[in-house]
Amino acid sequence: MIHTITKEQEHDFEWIDIEAPTKEELKDAGNTYRLHESHIADLQQHDHLPKVEKLDGYVFIIIRSHAEKTGPQADTVTELTDKVAIFMNEHQVITIHKKPWSVPEMIRDNQLENNDCKTAHQLVNEIVKNCLTTFETQSDKLIKDIEYYEENMFLKNRKASLLQGLYYLRRRVEVTRRVIMLTHEIVDKLDAPDRTNAYTRDTRDLYVKLQSIYDTLFENMNQLVMIYFSISSQRTNEIVRVLTLFSVFFMPLTFIVGIYGMNFDYMPELHWKWGYPGVMILMAVITAAVYAWFKKKGWL
Repeated sequence: MIHTITKEQEHDFEWIDIEAPTKEELKDAGNTYRLHESHIADLQQHDHLPKVEKLDGYVFIIIRSHAEKTGPQADTVTELTDKVAIFMNEHQVITIHKKPWSVPEMIRDNQLENNDCKTAHQLVNEIVKNCLTTFETQSDKLIKDIEYYEENMFLKNRKASLLQGLYYLRRRVEVTRRVIMLTHEIVDKLDAPDRTNAYTRDTRDLYVKLQSIYDTLFENMNQLVMIYFSISSQRTNEIVRVLTLFSVFFMPLTFIVGIYGMNFDYMPELHWKWGYPGVMILMAVITAAVYAWFKKKGWL
């Protein structure tokens, strides 16, 4: 579906937005607007990462924005992000995307009607900025998720799904961080020394901010996973320690029982009147002695 957002007579450039095109529609658009076949091939790769290049008089950009809805186990580029392709020259901007996208209407109602976008370059800068902003919104949710797992790891009992949730959370942070890192070249092209202005510098500032946020989130997630295994190992060691202490208590008692459990005819103490209570008292004394020794060593 092809939408003409703005015409060249209105803003000195034309903006054409194409949503969910078929292969035939992409081919027709390539012939109509003279788009290079390699760029058309890139459009058909659903998991293509951000890139920017200039060819045949166009600047071709692939930018990714964070998807509005993601599943709890989403951990791939296509599940977490949506792809937007941009073709730009001085008099025309063409955007192509598969899923519904609210940015064209938002920019038209805000920037275009207020005449804030006077050139095609400024328009593309606004598009890239809006795509980056989606990651800023998502970072707040990721921070809350990390805090939730930290609270459950340190303050509450572990849940069976905690490690699985940590895995998918780390994957989301890692994939999003990689997408943002690959957007660096696009921001550099927009904020080139010969084109820099207040708008492009805002986009660069937003990019630097997001890069810092996701680098920190990535480091926190790695530390969180390491802490999880450390705590798991510590709790396992604590369980083994308790079981070892119990076994030490019963070792001498088992030894005594083993001796008197032997069925020999001529064994001392077998016919003593006070043999049974004497053995029970001996066991109690040994147990008390082992307990006192552990207490003195600080093992209990």
